[in-house]
Amino acid sequence: NHALQCGYCTPGMIMQSIDLLKENPSPAEQEVRDGLEGNLCRCTGYQNIVKAVLSAAEGASA
Repeated sequence: NHALQCGYCTPGMIMQSIDLLKENPSPAEQEVRDGLEGNLCRCTGYQNIVKAVLSAAEGASA
């Protein structure tokens, strides 16, 4: 999903995504956005990061 860009936000996004998916294995798009809102992305790659989290959730449920 091309979620990784410059790497500035990657550690925080990964940790927050793991926590989000542990608490809610099947989040809606807005729930992912709300869960990641405290992390800053310099590249403004939020859309791809959200897609990657949703994709991970789908893969985990399969």
